[in-house]
Amino acid sequence: MRARVGGLDGCRAGWVLATVPARGQVTGSDFVEVTVVASVEDVVRALDAGDLAAVAVDIPIGLADCGPRACDREARRRLGPRRSSVFPAPARAVLGTTTYEEACAVSRQVSGKGLSKQLFNIVPKIAEVDAVQSPGRQRSLFEACPELSFAVMAGDAPMQHSKRTAEGRAERVAVLHEQLGVDVPALLEARAPGAQPDDVLDALALAWTARRHLGGSCLSLGGELDATGLRMEVVA
Repeated sequence: MRARVGGLDGCRAGWVLATVPARGQVTGSDFVEVTVVASVEDVVRALDAGDLAAVAVDIPIGLADCGPRACDREARRRLGPRRSSVFPAPARAVLGTTTYEEACAVSRQVSGKGLSKQLFNIVPKIAEVDAVQSPGRQRSLFEACPELSFAVMAGDAPMQHSKRTAEGRAERVAVLHEQLGVDVPALLEARAPGAQPDDVLDALALAWTARRHLGGSCLSLGGELDATGLRMEVVA
Protein backbone atom coordinates (compact mmCIF):
# COMPACT_ATOMS: atom_id res chain seq x y z
CA MET A 1 0.00 0.00 0.00
CA ARG A 2 1.32 3.42 -0.91
CA ALA A 3 2.01 5.77 1.98
CA ARG A 4 -0.72 8.32 2.69
CA VAL A 5 -0.81 11.68 4.38
CA GLY A 6 -3.70 13.54 5.93
CA GLY A 7 -5.29 16.88 6.68
CA LEU A 8 -7.23 17.28 9.93
CA ASP A 9 -9.80 20.02 10.53
CA GLY A 10 -12.05 20.38 13.56
CA CYS A 11 -15.81 19.97 13.21
CA ARG A 12 -18.74 19.63 15.58
CA ALA A 13 -18.64 15.84 15.38
CA GLY A 14 -14.91 15.69 16.10
CA TRP A 15 -12.44 16.04 13.25
CA VAL A 16 -12.66 15.83 9.46
CA LEU A 17 -9.75 13.75 8.16
CA ALA A 18 -8.87 13.88 4.45
CA THR A 19 -6.17 11.47 3.30
CA VAL A 20 -4.31 11.34 -0.02
CA PRO A 21 -1.27 9.47 -1.38
CA ALA A 22 1.95 10.88 0.02
CA ARG A 23 3.49 11.12 -3.44
CA GLY A 24 2.51 10.89 -7.09
CA GLN A 25 -0.84 11.53 -8.71
CA VAL A 26 -4.04 11.38 -6.68
CA THR A 27 -6.08 9.26 -9.10
CA GLY A 28 -7.81 5.89 -9.46
CA SER A 29 -7.53 3.61 -6.45
CA ASP A 30 -5.50 6.29 -4.71
CA PHE A 31 -8.48 8.61 -4.58
CA VAL A 32 -8.98 10.98 -1.66
CA GLU A 33 -10.71 9.55 1.40
CA VAL A 34 -12.69 11.88 3.67
CA THR A 35 -13.93 10.63 7.03
CA VAL A 36 -14.94 12.01 10.42
CA VAL A 37 -12.95 10.76 13.41
CA ALA A 38 -13.95 11.24 17.02
CA SER A 39 -10.58 12.19 18.45
CA VAL A 40 -7.00 13.09 17.62
CA GLU A 41 -5.94 9.85 19.30
CA ASP A 42 -7.46 7.98 16.34
CA VAL A 43 -5.06 9.85 14.07
CA VAL A 44 -2.10 9.26 16.38
CA ARG A 45 -2.78 5.52 16.26
CA ALA A 46 -2.79 5.64 12.44
CA LEU A 47 0.54 7.50 12.50
CA ASP A 48 2.05 5.02 14.94
CA ALA A 49 0.82 2.07 12.87
CA GLY A 50 2.34 3.53 9.71
CA ASP A 51 -1.05 3.93 8.03
CA LEU A 52 -0.33 7.65 7.75
CA ALA A 53 3.09 9.21 7.18
CA ALA A 54 2.22 12.79 8.17
CA VAL A 55 -0.83 14.82 9.18
CA ALA A 56 -1.32 18.60 9.06
CA VAL A 57 -3.86 19.92 11.57
CA ASP A 58 -5.55 23.31 11.74
CA ILE A 59 -4.97 23.95 15.42
CA PRO A 60 -2.24 25.86 17.29
CA ILE A 61 0.69 23.66 18.35
CA GLY A 62 3.35 25.24 20.51
CA LEU A 63 1.94 27.92 22.81
CA ALA A 64 3.69 31.00 24.17
CA ASP A 65 3.65 31.78 27.88
CA CYS A 66 2.60 35.32 26.97
CA GLY A 67 2.31 37.53 23.93
CA PRO A 68 1.58 36.67 20.29
CA ARG A 69 3.41 34.01 18.28
CA ALA A 70 5.63 35.19 15.43
CA CYS A 71 4.13 32.56 13.10
CA ASP A 72 0.61 33.95 13.60
CA ARG A 73 1.73 37.50 12.88
CA GLU A 74 3.52 36.43 9.70
CA ALA A 75 0.59 34.27 8.52
CA ARG A 76 -1.81 37.20 8.93
CA ARG A 77 0.58 39.50 7.08
CA ARG A 78 0.78 37.10 4.14
CA LEU A 79 -2.98 36.57 4.02
CA GLY A 80 -3.94 40.24 3.83
CA PRO A 81 -7.73 40.32 3.28
CA ARG A 82 -8.09 36.77 4.66
CA ARG A 83 -6.01 37.47 7.80
CA SER A 84 -9.01 37.16 10.13
CA SER A 85 -8.93 33.40 9.46
CA VAL A 86 -5.81 33.15 11.66
CA PHE A 87 -6.83 33.18 15.31
CA PRO A 88 -4.10 34.38 17.68
CA ALA A 89 -3.04 31.31 19.68
CA PRO A 90 -3.89 31.50 23.39
CA ALA A 91 -1.26 31.56 26.10
CA ARG A 92 -0.51 28.10 27.46
CA ALA A 93 -2.07 28.91 30.84
CA VAL A 94 -5.48 29.27 29.16
CA LEU A 95 -5.61 25.51 28.49
CA GLY A 96 -6.39 24.86 32.16
CA THR A 97 -9.49 27.08 32.23
CA THR A 98 -13.07 25.86 32.05
CA THR A 99 -15.20 28.99 31.48
CA TYR A 100 -14.93 31.92 29.09
CA GLU A 101 -14.71 34.36 31.99
CA GLU A 102 -11.87 32.41 33.59
CA ALA A 103 -10.05 32.09 30.27
CA CYS A 104 -10.24 35.85 29.68
CA ALA A 105 -9.03 36.59 33.21
CA VAL A 106 -6.06 34.23 32.88
CA SER A 107 -5.21 35.57 29.41
CA ARG A 108 -5.26 39.15 30.67
CA GLN A 109 -3.10 38.22 33.63
CA VAL A 110 -0.34 36.59 31.55
CA SER A 111 -0.51 38.55 28.29
CA GLY A 112 -2.50 41.71 28.98
CA LYS A 113 -5.32 40.74 26.60
CA GLY A 114 -8.49 38.70 26.77
CA LEU A 115 -9.54 36.31 24.01
CA SER A 116 -12.45 36.08 21.62
CA LYS A 117 -15.36 33.72 22.16
CA GLN A 118 -14.43 32.02 18.87
CA LEU A 119 -10.96 31.27 20.17
CA PHE A 120 -12.29 30.05 23.52
CA ASN A 121 -14.61 27.64 21.68
CA ILE A 122 -11.63 25.82 20.16
CA VAL A 123 -9.57 25.71 23.38
CA PRO A 124 -10.76 22.12 24.08
CA LYS A 125 -9.45 21.04 20.66
CA ILE A 126 -6.17 22.88 21.27
CA ALA A 127 -5.86 21.02 24.57
CA GLU A 128 -6.75 17.71 22.88
CA VAL A 129 -3.90 18.09 20.38
CA ASP A 130 -1.49 19.40 23.01
CA ALA A 131 -2.12 16.33 25.16
CA VAL A 132 -0.75 13.97 22.48
CA GLN A 133 2.08 16.22 21.33
CA SER A 134 5.82 16.04 21.91
CA PRO A 135 8.80 17.46 20.01
CA GLY A 136 9.20 14.07 18.34
CA ARG A 137 5.52 13.70 17.49
CA GLN A 138 5.50 17.16 15.93
CA ARG A 139 7.62 15.86 13.08
CA SER A 140 4.57 13.94 11.80
CA LEU A 141 1.61 15.79 13.40
CA PHE A 142 2.11 19.48 12.79
CA GLU A 143 0.23 22.77 12.55
CA ALA A 144 -0.94 24.22 9.27
CA CYS A 145 -3.39 26.92 8.18
CA PRO A 146 -5.88 26.09 5.41
CA GLU A 147 -6.18 29.69 4.18
CA LEU A 148 -2.40 29.97 3.95
CA SER A 149 -2.33 26.66 2.07
CA PHE A 150 -4.95 27.92 -0.39
CA ALA A 151 -2.92 31.10 -0.91
CA VAL A 152 0.25 29.11 -1.62
CA MET A 153 -1.67 26.87 -4.05
CA ALA A 154 -2.78 29.98 -5.93
CA GLY A 155 0.77 31.31 -6.32
CA ASP A 156 1.03 33.18 -3.01
CA ALA A 157 -2.25 34.97 -3.71
CA PRO A 158 -4.85 34.97 -0.89
CA MET A 159 -8.32 33.85 -1.88
CA GLN A 160 -10.41 36.80 -3.04
CA HIS A 161 -13.63 35.78 -1.29
CA SER A 162 -14.60 34.38 2.10
CA LYS A 163 -14.95 30.61 2.17
CA ARG A 164 -18.49 31.05 3.47
CA THR A 165 -19.65 32.54 0.15
CA ALA A 166 -20.48 30.71 -3.07
CA GLU A 167 -17.70 32.60 -4.84
CA GLY A 168 -15.21 31.69 -2.14
CA ARG A 169 -16.14 28.04 -2.22
CA ALA A 170 -15.83 27.98 -6.02
CA GLU A 171 -12.32 29.46 -6.04
CA ARG A 172 -11.15 26.98 -3.38
CA VAL A 173 -12.67 24.06 -5.30
CA ALA A 174 -10.86 25.27 -8.41
CA VAL A 175 -7.39 25.43 -6.84
CA LEU A 176 -7.87 22.06 -5.13
CA HIS A 177 -8.86 20.49 -8.44
CA GLU A 178 -5.82 22.01 -10.12
CA GLN A 179 -3.42 20.84 -7.42
CA LEU A 180 -4.88 17.43 -6.54
CA GLY A 181 -6.73 16.57 -9.74
CA VAL A 182 -9.78 15.16 -7.96
CA ASP A 183 -13.53 15.71 -8.25
CA VAL A 184 -13.96 18.03 -5.28
CA PRO A 185 -17.72 18.62 -5.77
CA ALA A 186 -18.27 14.85 -5.58
CA LEU A 187 -16.35 14.72 -2.30
CA LEU A 188 -18.48 17.53 -0.92
CA GLU A 189 -21.66 15.77 -2.02
CA ALA A 190 -20.61 12.49 -0.41
CA ARG A 191 -19.21 14.02 2.77
CA ALA A 192 -19.65 12.14 6.03
CA PRO A 193 -22.32 13.17 8.56
CA GLY A 194 -20.97 15.89 10.82
CA ALA A 195 -18.69 17.38 8.15
CA GLN A 196 -19.62 20.71 6.63
CA PRO A 197 -18.43 21.66 3.12
CA ASP A 198 -15.98 24.22 4.54
CA ASP A 199 -14.49 21.53 6.80
CA VAL A 200 -13.91 19.21 3.85
CA LEU A 201 -12.27 21.92 1.75
CA ASP A 202 -9.99 22.89 4.62
CA ALA A 203 -9.04 19.26 5.32
CA LEU A 204 -8.16 18.75 1.65
CA ALA A 205 -5.97 21.85 1.68
CA LEU A 206 -4.23 20.55 4.79
CA ALA A 207 -3.65 17.15 3.15
CA TRP A 208 -2.04 18.95 0.21
CA THR A 209 0.24 20.70 2.69
CA ALA A 210 1.11 17.38 4.36
CA ARG A 211 2.33 16.11 0.96
CA ARG A 212 4.55 19.18 0.64
CA HIS A 213 5.84 18.77 4.19
CA LEU A 214 6.77 15.16 3.64
CA GLY A 215 8.51 16.10 0.39
CA GLY A 216 10.46 18.91 2.05
CA SER A 217 9.01 21.66 -0.15
CA CYS A 218 6.66 23.40 2.28
CA LEU A 219 6.63 26.97 3.52
CA SER A 220 7.41 27.24 7.24
CA LEU A 221 6.65 30.31 9.35
CA GLY A 222 8.08 30.87 12.83
CA GLY A 223 9.82 27.99 14.54
CA GLU A 224 10.63 29.25 18.02
CA LEU A 225 10.26 26.72 20.84
CA ASP A 226 7.70 27.04 23.61
CA ALA A 227 8.32 26.08 27.24
CA THR A 228 7.59 22.41 26.50
CA GLY A 229 9.98 22.23 23.53
CA LEU A 230 7.26 22.38 20.84
CA ARG A 231 7.84 24.53 17.77
CA MET A 232 5.54 27.52 17.38
CA GLU A 233 5.35 27.03 13.62
CA VAL A 234 2.77 27.24 10.83
CA VAL A 235 3.36 25.17 7.68
CA ALA A 236 1.83 25.62 4.22
